[in-house]
Order: sequence, then C-alpha cells, then structure tokens
Amino acid sequence: MELNKIVEESMKIREAYHALEEKHHGRKWNIQEDALAMSTDVGLISRLIMDEASIWPTKKDDTYNLEYKIGEVVWWLSVISDKSDIDLSKAVENFIQKKQNDFNIE
Repeated sequence: MELNKIVEESMKIREAYHALEEKHHGRKWNIQEDALAMSTDVGLISRLIMDEASIWPTKKDDTYNLEYKIGEVVWWLSVISDKSDIDLSKAVENFIQKKQNDFNIE
C-alpha cells in the first residue's frame, strides 16, 4: 500500500476511534494523547523484541506481536502527521534524501 493511501485509511480508522473516545470519555483525544499512546506502542515493540531474544516473556496474541505493533506505530505516525498538517510521504522522503546526502549514498 502506498504511504499516502496508508495515511488516508489511517484517518478513517482514527475517526472510528474518536467515536469510541467520545462515547467513553465525552471527547476526542488530542494530539498529545495520541503521541502518548504511540509512545506506549513503541515501548511494547521494545518488549516484543526482548521476547524474541528470550529476555522478556510475553503472551502473544493477534494484537500483541511485533508485526502488528510495528503496523500500529506506522498508523499512529500517519494520524499524528495528519493532525500536524505534515505530509508523511514527503517527510519520509525528505528524511531519506537527507541521510543519503549525509552518508553520500546514491
């Protein structure tokens, strides 16, 4: 899936979560709460990597595995970039180009 399509689909999913937030908390999460949730998922990725190295035991299921959590973090990045009026594709492209230039990679 193209990165722009990922952002588009991510926002549809985010709207569904907003409906749950309004139902359970009376309001949608703000960008700070989104960032906190994403950082929690990044921490879970670290734990899952430790589990793969047999230094942290985890109970794996359909939503608590490394592949799923990496996808979830990309989803969060899509949401946060959209809320920040940042074109995620362009941000990633600019980062890659900068690092290619920094390391003289063609």
